Amino acid sequence: MKAKIRKIAVQVEETHVEMGRAIDPATRKAVAVAVIENPLAGVYEDDLSGLMEIGAELGSLLGERCVAALGITPDAAESYGKSAMVGEAGELEHAAAILHPKLGAPLRKAVEKGAALVPSSKKMGSPGQVLDVPLGHKDAAYVRSHFDGIEISLNDAPRAREIMVAVAVTDSGRPLPRVGGLTADEAKGEDGLR
Repeated sequence: MKAKIRKIAVQVEETHVEMGRAIDPATRKAVAVAVIENPLAGVYEDDLSGLMEIGAELGSLLGERCVAALGITPDAAESYGKSAMVGEAGELEHAAAILHPKLGAPLRKAVEKGAALVPSSKKMGSPGQVLDVPLGHKDAAYVRSHFDGIEISLNDAPRAREIMVAVAVTDSGRPLPRVGGLTADEAKGEDGLR
């Protein structure tokens, strides 16, 4: 593995009650985060291909960790997202290099299909800062019930020369969705939109 991983954390969030109403089955989200060494910390580099390769490795690793944490088969995953936080010795383009060119394909394999774009965010931060991971339906971007997010923070990451890379996967949408639009059951997943 090209990524020098200091730690991995996995968190599962289940919502059983919302606004006094039982959610049955509970809505569940998993987020897996890897804290890695930033090989380009403190240096400007035109060639970001090394970070792109790290993204490919982490898309698979973190996507599989999320699916396993939810205890589901890959085809049962409903939404996904990705995010990265670069420590102060890095730059936002380092997060972009990890997230965009190559992380998506291995993540899609981990959740079986994934016709829709993977929602993403990137930021600079320091230890303990919250990293938000946006979520959207994996096959149909217009499924409003799956517009959501999850956050994760680690008290000791990212350090100045590190990057926190997170992937989130769910087995459902938001609890009690009622803003209309295409439903998950109606989605065809052919064009990534509907």
